[in-house]
Amino acid sequence: MIASHIHDALSQVRRLQELILNKRQFMGYSGKARIASGVLALAGAGALSRGIVPATPEAHLIAWGIILAGAVVLNYSCLAYWFFFDDHVRRNPIMLKPALDAIPALAVGAALTVALVLARQFDLLFGVWMCLYGLAQAAYRQSLPGGIYLVGLCYILCGAAYLVFSGVSFLNPWPMGLMFFLGELAGGWTLIHQEYTQQQLLQKEQADHAE
Repeated sequence: MIASHIHDALSQVRRLQELILNKRQFMGYSGKARIASGVLALAGAGALSRGIVPATPEAHLIAWGIILAGAVVLNYSCLAYWFFFDDHVRRNPIMLKPALDAIPALAVGAALTVALVLARQFDLLFGVWMCLYGLAQAAYRQSLPGGIYLVGLCYILCGAAYLVFSGVSFLNPWPMGLMFFLGELAGGWTLIHQEYTQQQLLQKEQADHAE
């Protein structure tokens, strides 16, 4: 009997720990939107490889900018939806604070992009983008699941390897397209799993209250 009570108490403690951890995590990003962004990057690479734009660095840079704009719209429209249609978040806008964690890395990435373009060092852009985007993911280590941090490390390692060993032309879109497709697929799956876990915990909590 005593052992049974101890087991029940430990189960409740573990469940409480899971609930507390889950509440600390940021729920504003959509896993499906991340996967869609990865598909967009892969589709963009495929389109560029077929020569739909002139084979110049400037034309490819504009094309990647359009792909980036599409990914931003996908992800941040979901964040806006979460804010406007979740009463708890709307009453507590401080819950949006983790979305700001990535801004320093992304701002540095934008500045380096401008500097490299002005210096006409286009071939370094993919590596810089991977590294800085990876740092942006790593910045979420306290507010998103650990899998996002690991995805960020993969981006950083691939970006560093690209910068040091690659020598691939900026006009070859596949390194960028494939890396961002795989990275966003992994990141999106991680967020979908987080959402599923939260739903399971809420169902358990409701069942306990019903008892």
